[in-house]
Amino acid sequence: MTGNSLSPQAENVLDEIEERGVDFLRLQFTDILGTPKNVSIPAEQAEKAFEEGIYFDGSSINGFVRIQESDMRLEPDPSTFAVLPWRNSEKVTSARLICDVHDTTTGEPFTGDPRLVLQDAIDRASEMGYTVNVAPEPEFFLFEEDENGNATTTTHDSGGYFDLAPKDLAQDVRGDIIYGLQEMGFEVEASHHEVAEGQHEINFTYDDALSTADNVVTFRSVVRAIAAEHDLHATFMPKPIPRINGSGMHTHISLFTDDGDNAFHDGSDEFDLSDTAKQFLAGVLEHAPALAAVTNPTVNSYKRLVPGYEAPVYVAWSDVNRSALIRKPAARVPAASRIEARFPDPSCNPYLGFAALIHAGLDGIENDLDCPDPVRENIYEFDEEKREEYGIETLPSNLGEAVDALEADEVVMDALGDHISEKFVEAKRQEFEEYLVEVSEWEIDRYLEKF
Repeated sequence: MTGNSLSPQAENVLDEIEERGVDFLRLQFTDILGTPKNVSIPAEQAEKAFEEGIYFDGSSINGFVRIQESDMRLEPDPSTFAVLPWRNSEKVTSARLICDVHDTTTGEPFTGDPRLVLQDAIDRASEMGYTVNVAPEPEFFLFEEDENGNATTTTHDSGGYFDLAPKDLAQDVRGDIIYGLQEMGFEVEASHHEVAEGQHEINFTYDDALSTADNVVTFRSVVRAIAAEHDLHATFMPKPIPRINGSGMHTHISLFTDDGDNAFHDGSDEFDLSDTAKQFLAGVLEHAPALAAVTNPTVNSYKRLVPGYEAPVYVAWSDVNRSALIRKPAARVPAASRIEARFPDPSCNPYLGFAALIHAGLDGIENDLDCPDPVRENIYEFDEEKREEYGIETLPSNLGEAVDALEADEVVMDALGDHISEKFVEAKRQEFEEYLVEVSEWEIDRYLEKF
């Protein structure tokens, strides 16, 4: 028996919980760094969760609130209900609901909730007459575990780009991951071995920006959990092994009008890109240094963003090569016209990363920014003089420089909001300062006996 205050969607979730024999619900959200958090409740408490929310201590979550402001409330979004495709040792069935976080003092949505930050970006696009579609391509590595179950950096296979068995030993693992994702409602388009040994990619179809960010968080959890069932460790760390390709999360973006037309398509243009698309693209290029702090948010991110390993570092766009920051992929039909931001990596908080990209692009539209000409040559082969001739700048070379650029960029700081921008900058400054005082194995090996 359910209460009268529930939405039809919430009622349907309660019915599905009963039909599928769900034992526990994981009420999920993320901290500002994108780490998934959850509160587990018995399935019998689902109705109460929908009607009243579930309270938790926000002071224990990275970047949320101070001790004296600690009470927060989770409000589950019924559209995100999904049964998890694995069970624990007791064969307990669990399901997931992604939640919005509310401030119990004011009753308002909590400004430190990354999901709210993305919703604000979506609302801004909506006010301008657009819906935002996003399709990411998160890459990951599969590593062996040692005898104690700890992660190593020994790759699971020696395969390369699009390799088959026997070099690609992870086909069965990827297959199980795909089945798990499909059970949770994903529409998987393709999967393949990536360039580096032990590196993989599974692509799922585009969706609205909020659903896609939810899917990225879910995707990372599913990949890790199912890899662990194979005694493997999956990591979305951008550059776990030196001197080979790192893992990116190329992000395809397009805007659609209220009439359902692709606002990025113009068949009369040489590149099939509308003026709106070029202005959006120009906005992303304009704010790229600051965006990097959000889309590439770790010290390790900048070990990937170096020339020579297929990662883009040059602030330019192209339709024919992958050395530029943004690529215009070929589109068979008008609805598929889009831009591909190639610099984000899968360590980012997808809610913040997508929000920052959207705001940067919308700023380009609002200010009618001029889009530079595409660079159709391989920028990796340019020397510094030629890059200057073309007016091509580079992304920040480390996290410290990226945070400096972020703090100097009013548009991207505003995209994050006062609360998250302050806490995010604080956390990233601390991370970079801790890195600067560490001594690496490389330094020990190179200098200890030499000097």
